[in-house]
Amino acid sequence: MSDSIEPPVLLSRLMTFVFSAALVVVIVLVVTLVKMYPLNKTQVFFLTTQPKNDLEIRLSSFTPDEENIEIYKQAFIKEYIKARNEIIPNAGVMQKKWSASEDGTVYMWSTPQVYSEFAKTSMWTAYMNEVPDFEFHCPVEFTGIAPRTENTYAVSFRYFCTNSDGQTTKKDYTIVLKLKLENTIKWTDRLDNPLGIRVSQYSVESGNGDPLDFK
Repeated sequence: MSDSIEPPVLLSRLMTFVFSAALVVVIVLVVTLVKMYPLNKTQVFFLTTQPKNDLEIRLSSFTPDEENIEIYKQAFIKEYIKARNEIIPNAGVMQKKWSASEDGTVYMWSTPQVYSEFAKTSMWTAYMNEVPDFEFHCPVEFTGIAPRTENTYAVSFRYFCTNSDGQTTKKDYTIVLKLKLENTIKWTDRLDNPLGIRVSQYSVESGNGDPLDFK
């Protein structure tokens, strides 16, 4: 009498093993996804560099205490002001940055009402409705940022534009913004906006109108 295992029995045992291993993998993946979604726990990091010949990059953990959250909010505000007001001589990049889509930085970082007001400015109209026949470079030079009431900040900056014809007169602006923090965020925001911050109010306090209207 032979002690060898018949091929059907061997195949059955092999399939049982494969099925068991696959089941374990599926369970591990399900548990991992459950812990990741919805993304309600954020871990923020600051990437710091030393701008010298020997470039040194240091990645440090961001402890979510009150002081660090305040630092993050002010950093976010500066990035928002630049995304909204800085202009580079590349119409394709500008249209993408200002578009009402998930690729549009201003759109994703604003509430619908704030973005709607932004879309009424003359420069937004020039870039988004047609390819402009001019090439501007308009940098933002920050001169100060100060908190007022809770989640409300006053940002001061100097603004001017240059092109082949020269440079506009430098003007000083003060913008008052109010931030809204979302309880949950989209998966696509986990890197660019991990705390789910949106600008819910945006008003020009001084500077004679919106910088993008060139008054």
